[in-house]
Amino acid sequence: MFDLTLALLLAIPAALACGLAALVIWFDDHANPFFVQTRLGRDERPFRLVKLRTMRIGTGDRPSHETARGNITRTGALMRRTKLDELPQLWNVLCGDMSFVGPRPGLPSQIELAESRRRYGVDRLLPGITGVSQVRGLDMSTPELLARTDGDYLGDWSAMRDIKLLIRTGLGSGRGDAAKL
Repeated sequence: MFDLTLALLLAIPAALACGLAALVIWFDDHANPFFVQTRLGRDERPFRLVKLRTMRIGTGDRPSHETARGNITRTGALMRRTKLDELPQLWNVLCGDMSFVGPRPGLPSQIELAESRRRYGVDRLLPGITGVSQVRGLDMSTPELLARTDGDYLGDWSAMRDIKLLIRTGLGSGRGDAAKL
């Protein structure tokens, strides 16, 4: 209920911000400003994650830590630093594919990450826009550590902890993005 309420409250301001950002992205890169990618959700079910485009067309379907600096657009670097590229994921929250807080959804090609998450029970969680690992500055280049850290979230869950993680994310705590900005 928390996710749905917060997503509905943020929907209009986020839509306005996304609209403005989409115009800037289109003028900067002359490409579709929205990026849709298949990710793994709860119980490894695939879903379509929506973000603002931060990389050039043709970059490929790979994790951020495998992406070179030249693939990130000028506007994309700013979007990633400010986390504005994540705003369209409110749609994923409204659709029930994601939560505000949880493990970041991995790509189907990230086999080692999926296996590690199964071992720690993290695959049973709804993925999140932010989470413990992101606030701690971890990214998907260390799948075992990432899964173990996200597994800690299972035992320590509380609504207050989620709120604190959201506040820390909003204040810029952690990166969780290994793309070379």
